[in-house]
Amino acid sequence: MLKAAKLCALACASLTLACAFAAPGAAGTLESVKQRGVLQCGVSEGLFGFSERDAKGGWSGFDVDFCRSVAGAIFDDGSKVAFVPLSASERFEALRAGRVDLLSRTSTWTLEREAGLGLAFAGITYHDGQGFMVMRDLNVSSALELDRATVCVESGTTSQLNLADFFRANSMTYEERKFPSAAESLAAFQAGQCKVLTRDQSALYAERLKLPQPAAAAILPDVISKEPLGPVTRADDFAWFTLVKWVNFALVNAEELGISSRNVAEATASHKPDVRRFAGQERGLGRMLGLEDAWALRAVRAAGNYAEIYERNLGVESRLGIPRGLNQLWNMGGVLYAPPIR
Repeated sequence: MLKAAKLCALACASLTLACAFAAPGAAGTLESVKQRGVLQCGVSEGLFGFSERDAKGGWSGFDVDFCRSVAGAIFDDGSKVAFVPLSASERFEALRAGRVDLLSRTSTWTLEREAGLGLAFAGITYHDGQGFMVMRDLNVSSALELDRATVCVESGTTSQLNLADFFRANSMTYEERKFPSAAESLAAFQAGQCKVLTRDQSALYAERLKLPQPAAAAILPDVISKEPLGPVTRADDFAWFTLVKWVNFALVNAEELGISSRNVAEATASHKPDVRRFAGQERGLGRMLGLEDAWALRAVRAAGNYAEIYERNLGVESRLGIPRGLNQLWNMGGVLYAPPIR
């Protein structure tokens, strides 16, 4: 009798576990997004190149375009996104609480954030590194000359932690001036409350453009950290995490395959096996994600491939003019590498 009871309990536990793994799509994030008819995407409050809103309320930027790519994969319509501006301190709680379906907000992938906060980073979309900006009249050319400097930094970011590590490792001291938002940090720097502003280098390029005289400020060459930035989902919905991750991979694969927003029609007529799979001409790959088979092509149609998104917002076609560097494809000197769609 005891053995039978144990077997019954074991069977029930196994059934429960099986259902847990089989059911995420049934009442998960994707189904909620489809029923709502719009993707709720958390973005920065206003960062040139990544997410900014114009006078008419229209959004643009690298992170904004990733949201549109996800909406494109789901709805075949990149406009079906509600952008939710979030500060650094509130972004993760907003995601955990369900205020947004996805974060595409210059967020660094770390162990503490993923394992400690119950989040899931769906790959890396931008390889960044923390740097320093100073006014040129400070006459410094290296971060190693910043001993005893006053530094403005945004609270609730990895920048605070990296700042402390850098100065301690180099036996230097500094005075920290922390602020709850990037805008307040920049305003303090502009007002002379600190001699140094520290953020991810891409953000410093953007912040410099907001100064009355951008040419009067210099971004030092030192990079003091690895800042792998990427989209973030809740860890309790593996199916949704997988979908977002593969949209990320699709944008990189599209660039490698030569598929862009300008030639999506040609891709559907291709005889190349890898292009045919990407374009949804081989059936069944979309169903595994809960999407149509042409989901990857739809993502590219919505905002372009990785190169288009990068160059338009951050690269040579943008105000920032940031070289691609590490964010180049693996076969062109960078580290961008995506698993194949098959």
